[in-house]
Amino acid sequence: MNKTQASAVFDSPKAAAASADPQLANAWKTKTAAELTDAEVLAMPDSEYMSDLQLDFFRNKLKRLKEDLLSNAGETTEHLREDTSIVPDPADRATIEEEHALELRTRDRERKLLKKISQALARIDAGDYGYCDETGEPIGLGRLIARPTATLSLEAQQRRELKQKMFGD
Repeated sequence: MNKTQASAVFDSPKAAAASADPQLANAWKTKTAAELTDAEVLAMPDSEYMSDLQLDFFRNKLKRLKEDLLSNAGETTEHLREDTSIVPDPADRATIEEEHALELRTRDRERKLLKKISQALARIDAGDYGYCDETGEPIGLGRLIARPTATLSLEAQQRRELKQKMFGD
């Protein structure tokens, strides 16, 4: 293999991961979607992109994320109920109110993420998951593992952000 062929092979993170650990490249063949790791999914060949196994892997990942967010929301409710005691010191009261406001803002972001998770699960069921809404091209496993609710390829997202920066929302 010459230098150009070698660099072409290793320009792909998938190829680099598979060559670093040959067992990783074939580990997915004997596992269920629930048993797969992120690295094993990344090492899968391109021909398996959004196969039933990968779709099940992402469905499980999204459901776990949803359960975690719902659990956090329940903890927030309990936490806010516990801190309803009257605090005579204005500085302490202000600190508690600021903590509550921060927690509520975080939960509001998580509420929006729950909506995106539901939309992603619906896209899996519809067969649209993993493909860019704008271009129809594959979003890519790396991006989906990092952000399973992604609806745009990295390039399309960058274009959208650039337009928003230039022209506002």
